Amino acid sequence: MADNKTKETDSSVEAFLNGVEDEKRRKDSFAVMNLIKEATGIEPHMWGSAIIGFGSYHYEYESGREGDMPLVGFSPRKQNLTFYIRGGLEEYDPLLNKLGKHKTGKGCLYVNKLEDIDLPTLRELVKQSVDYTAKKSDP
Repeated sequence: MADNKTKETDSSVEAFLNGVEDEKRRKDSFAVMNLIKEATGIEPHMWGSAIIGFGSYHYEYESGREGDMPLVGFSPRKQNLTFYIRGGLEEYDPLLNKLGKHKTGKGCLYVNKLEDIDLPTLRELVKQSVDYTAKKSDP
């Protein structure tokens, strides 16, 4: 079975963010990091080479594949800020309708720049995603 490439590392989150070439994307990324840290009370850690994750949960599929992933995370990609939200984005339709300009994919939320969205709504989306994962992980 293939090994999960996205694992928590000891790499510096600040060093990674300081290496983001586009100044606007870099500033937005630091703002997002602080927003998620404040919303969750969890310190950020690097996951793989380009994802900033907060907390972790263990998953195990019926196939036997298992691993660990961040409770919530984001990555400053060249095209957009990519947020990794757990629970299926349809769970969050009321919040997504209030969020502002964004796109979605399977478990991902894409935002071009922070001024396109409502930050209190993003904060609530992050909190609900973490709460969703905590409920799913409870025995």
